Parts: sequence; structure tokens; C-alpha cells
Amino acid sequence: MKHGKYPLIATFLVPPVLLYVVFVVSPYLQAFQISTTDWLGYSAEANPVGLANFKTLWRDEYVWNALKNNAVLLALVPVSTIVLGLFFATMLNMGGRKGRAGVAGVRGSAVYRTVYFFPQVLSVVIIALLWKEVYHPGKGLLTSAANGLGLAAPTWLGDPRTAFWCVLAVMIWSNVGFYVVLFGAAMSSVPREIYEAVLLDGASRLTTLWRVTIPLLWDTVQVAWVYLAIFALDGFILVQLMTNGGPNFSTDVIGVRMYDTAFGSETKFGYASAIGVVMFFLTLSVAVLALRIGKRDRIEYS
Repeated sequence: MKHGKYPLIATFLVPPVLLYVVFVVSPYLQAFQISTTDWLGYSAEANPVGLANFKTLWRDEYVWNALKNNAVLLALVPVSTIVLGLFFATMLNMGGRKGRAGVAGVRGSAVYRTVYFFPQVLSVVIIALLWKEVYHPGKGLLTSAANGLGLAAPTWLGDPRTAFWCVLAVMIWSNVGFYVVLFGAAMSSVPREIYEAVLLDGASRLTTLWRVTIPLLWDTVQVAWVYLAIFALDGFILVQLMTNGGPNFSTDVIGVRMYDTAFGSETKFGYASAIGVVMFFLTLSVAVLALRIGKRDRIEYS
């Protein structure tokens, strides 16, 4: 049995590893190779151009505009989502009045938790189409509410001044519920006695969150930030379905720019692959920096 364990391990590991190499690693390598050509995506010819695509990308104002929008999303989406997630999770786990049972959440916390998590059961496509109707300038929910209050409603997704912030709000809304549940699960693993002792010492809820909860949940917060940063650097589906980068490129992001370059009227697959390579290294760098900067000593509790 001892001599037969390695063939058994290989039997279970080799097929998934091969599938991963063929369907994940191989496309990445092909993208690197295609980025050095002028391939149009449908032609049999792909002439090598070296780093010409990357030089063109460096001077492309549309790419820089998309990266600027991604930078704003990177600065706001993770922070806003984590702050809201921690706040709601705190209220659901220790926001109620102290009673005989000790620290407890607000009344109806199970219902609130279900409501917050509900967007996670919807596909991103449904969320995008749903909010596109909410933002409809004629019959949308927000427009009707503004008209009912006697206010002049903007065109929301049709106005370059508001479109980006409307998409940003949807990104935060669609993610908060998941992190409420994630942080809530992490908080539930912390002994209640710790919170009870801190509150008995006179600490406020905000102080408890800042001084106790966040340090104990730091690993979870760090992982959440990495995931949300990757989401902010992508944001392709929501933007593509809600605004397609418009109006006037005000909501354009690097994922939409890559898609339009590859499948638009010019079908520049080589140039789009160069954008994808830049996006790959940018995402990898952000993830590594987040893990390095946020690294701290692990706090143990029992």
C-alpha cells in the first residue's frame, strides 16, 4: 500500500493539472505571444511587431482614461465595501442591547443578513440589467421618486457627470452583502467574552470595532481587500452592460477598452492582448502589494 500511494496521487492530480495548464495557463501564454503581433483575430497572418503594441498603448489616451477610472474604483470600491460590510456585520453580531445573554446582534439579524446577501444569488448580468432599469431616465425608480418629490432628476447613466458614480454605487451594493456574511462569520468565531469584557470596561461600539474587531479579523479584511481590488480593476460586466464605457468614455474601464479593441470595428487582437498583458501585471502587482503592505503579526485568541 505504501508503494502504491504515489501512482494513486498522480492519478488524481495529473488530470486536473493538465486541464488547468490547457485551459488557464496556455491562454495566458498565448496572450503574451499574441501581444507581440499585429494579428486581427480573423486572419491567418500574424506578423511579429515586437513591443510596438506596448509603445502605442503608452500613448493611447483612451487607455489612460480607462486606467484613471479603474484607479478611482480601486480607491473607493474596496474601502467603501469593507467599511459598510464591517459596520453591518458588527450591528448584526453585537449591535443589540446587552442582556442576560451577553453581547447580541440587533433584532431580526437573520432577516437582515438574508436581505444583505440577496444580491449574491443574482448573476452579475441580472444586477446590471436591474439597475439599468432603476436608472432609466423616463420610468426608472429613482427618476419616479425624484419626480414625486418635485425634484429634477438627472439622466443618471446618460450624463457623464453622474454615470460613473451610478456604476460605482452598483458595484458597492452588489458586493456588500457577501462581505457582511464573511465578516459576520469571522466575528462569530471570536469568543463573546472578549467583547463583553471590552464593553464592560466602557468602550464604545466604534472603539470596540476599531481596537478589537478589526485587529482580530485582519486576515479576513486583507483577503477581502485583495478580492475587491481585483474586482475594481476589472468591473467589465457591469460597465459593459450598463453603459458600455459611455457616455463620452466617462465610465470606460480597462476591461471594456480591451474588449472593444478586440471585438470592435478594428478587431485589433494583438493590441488588445497587449492591454490584457498590462492588466495582468497591474492586477498581480496590486494583489502582491496589498498582501505585503497589510502583513502584520497574527493575533491569537482562545
